[in-house]
Amino acid sequence: MAEEKSEFRAIHRYAPMSARKARPVAALVRGLRVNAAMEELEYVHRRAAPMVLKVLRSAVANAGQVGGVEAGQLYVKTAAVNEGPLKQGRLRWRPAPMGRAQPIRKRTCHIEVVVGVLAAPQKSRKKKSEAPAEQPDVASEPAEVASDRPQGGDENEGKE
Repeated sequence: MAEEKSEFRAIHRYAPMSARKARPVAALVRGLRVNAAMEELEYVHRRAAPMVLKVLRSAVANAGQVGGVEAGQLYVKTAAVNEGPLKQGRLRWRPAPMGRAQPIRKRTCHIEVVVGVLAAPQKSRKKKSEAPAEQPDVASEPAEVASDRPQGGDENEGKE
């Protein structure tokens, strides 16, 4: 028998953005259901939002194609953004202190989204022999604690 996969992933490598700017967008959707995450990303006004949304849609498509899982059964298990290499190309220079020059660093990042299948809720049966444990009365505790305190205001009140 073939095992059913419980997680599916997609990666956007070399996204033309610094990882520092993309991480807050990934943190927004981490742990959400896929439909809620897609809706959230539609209305986020950050440059990384369309890129993370595209990766999320790709992961959902992978789940549908490989595992036959519908989007309603998925949640965002992990959403990570790691630093990629610097873009090389023709180096351009910017002024630096004391008459020196520094290269302009064009950063890239790798956006990875892993979606997992929600576990079906299992109905637990209580055995008749198990009786619910007696819980202490929480409402009476504050009155007992309050009676231990001295009545009246603070001792230092009015003194300056």
